[in-house]
Amino acid sequence: MEREKLIKGLVSIAVIILLCTAGSRLLFKSGETLQDYGQKNPEMAYDDTKNDSVEEPPKEEIMNSPANETNTVSGPSMSVPADIFPNRVIYKDDFYYEPLNEEIKAKITGVSYPAVRKDAASNGDVTVSDNSSRPETAITYEDLRYVHILHYDFNGEAVEGELICNALIAQDLIEIFYELYRAEYQIERVRLIDEYLADDDLSMENNNTSCFNYRVVEGTEKLSKHAYGLAVDINPFYNPYVRYNKDGSLHIDPKGSESYADRSGDFPFKIDDNDLCLKLFKEHGFTWGGDWNSMKDYQHFQKTFD
Repeated sequence: MEREKLIKGLVSIAVIILLCTAGSRLLFKSGETLQDYGQKNPEMAYDDTKNDSVEEPPKEEIMNSPANETNTVSGPSMSVPADIFPNRVIYKDDFYYEPLNEEIKAKITGVSYPAVRKDAASNGDVTVSDNSSRPETAITYEDLRYVHILHYDFNGEAVEGELICNALIAQDLIEIFYELYRAEYQIERVRLIDEYLADDDLSMENNNTSCFNYRVVEGTEKLSKHAYGLAVDINPFYNPYVRYNKDGSLHIDPKGSESYADRSGDFPFKIDDNDLCLKLFKEHGFTWGGDWNSMKDYQHFQKTFD
């Protein structure tokens, strides 16, 4: 009896299996199985109506959202939270530029930046603190940028340097000085010319590399490119300014650098056509004073804008 029940049970299971197989064949023509159907119709086969998750926005939208905005530039750059230094542009660690802060303005005003103007009404000089009231000043604080760099000095040590330049060339300078730093190109010192009381001769004699200084071209009343923050002097003692006088003699600045006026010699820190510094400045659209005809300014690089 028990045996008959067991046989009937097995027969019933076999019949159910046969019926299921036949049903699936009828449901999926051409022999399609449930697995095949699921692969062809994943939205139907694997739909989970219980999952009410919100669709994730595209990656591009996340990266461009205001919360992810930072002051960065293209190239080898790093980012800094905008709320820490909102106006600072960082190119690489310790290589950045930014508008002049109040401390820098106070440091340069009356030194490399003019602090007085002629006032016809008062018949004299009037000291002013707001450069917007200096109509005769060719450049404003807002036109300038403070630039912080690293460079290798003559001892082969990496040290900090700082310049003030026109905003138009700030990105050029930060890229140029970064490449010089990577190459361990030696520059003796890079300090604001205000540390030399804006005296160009003292700065050159100390072989100081500098940029902005509101002054005229020597021997003229014409503003120098340095007055606009559009010129840089590199290692000036070893790359002097040479002017040919009418009597055939030479005027050489700075004092003591006369032996370096002869560019046929081979000596360290000389800027010539094979020099990396020259190549980098020219790649960035600067002209070199060493290419001038009536005079030579081997330390000098400037950029002109229409």
